[in-house]
Order: sequence, then C-alpha cells, then structure tokens
Amino acid sequence: MEGNVGRLEEEALKRKERLWELRKKRLREDGGTDGEETEKEEQKHRELKLRNYTPQDESLKERQIAPAKPVSVEEKVKEQLEAAKPEPIIEEVDLTNLAPRKPDWDLKRDVAKKLEKLEKRTQRAIAELIRERLKGQEENLADAVQAAKQENEDSD
Repeated sequence: MEGNVGRLEEEALKRKERLWELRKKRLREDGGTDGEETEKEEQKHRELKLRNYTPQDESLKERQIAPAKPVSVEEKVKEQLEAAKPEPIIEEVDLTNLAPRKPDWDLKRDVAKKLEKLEKRTQRAIAELIRERLKGQEENLADAVQAAKQENEDSD
C-alpha cells in the first residue's frame, strides 16, 4: 500500500515538472522572455497574503495584511435621503376641499340597502290602497248609476 502511494506521488511530481516545462516553453515562444523572469513572476504570484488569519510564526507575521477600514457611506446615505424627500406642492391645505360635500354620505351608504326594502314595501302598500279606493268608487259609481236609473224610470 505504501509503495502505491509513493509511486503516485512520484508520478504527480513528474506531471508537475512537465507542465512547468510546457509553460516556460510557451512563454518563451509567445513573449520571448527568459525563463528566470517567468520564475520570478510565478513566485510573486504565489506569495502568501494573510487577510483573516493571525499567524503565530514570526516569519508569517510579515505577510499579514492590515485589516481594511470600511468606507464611509454617510454622505451617500444623506444624499439618498434628501433625494427621497418629497417637495411640498401645496403649502397651505384648504380643509373645505378635503371635507366631503355631504357629511352624512357614509351613513346613507350604510342604510341604503334597508331603505330599498322599505321602498318596495311602501310601493306595495300604496298600490293596495289605490286598488281599495278604486273598488270603493266602482261600488259607489254602480250604486249611483242604479239610483239614477231608478229615478229616470220613476220620473217617466
């Protein structure tokens, strides 16, 4: 088992070396730079920068970066708050324009359904009264006609 692990590590190292050589070759062909410069660039690129980690080792403390200071956003917030404030369109408010024209409109709205029912009942009652009067007048008219006939017959 240990032999396999050692062999895998060797193969990985050989693969890294081949890739490194290919990179150097490509950089030389493309940019015409020396291999030493590319090695320096690679080392600069791989330099550790410790932002969140506080090292205990003295040699690593040199690579620690000072904590970043937050940017002040007070001015931006003030500008946004000022931009959000609505400008007063009407300085004086006339209360007569705001008040409803009829102060009891809401009461009428609430009672309207009940009034509709009452109106229907009232119309029915009026119709019945008119019918009764007409029936009474027809009877009186009929009596008056008969009385008139009798008088005409008696006078003849």
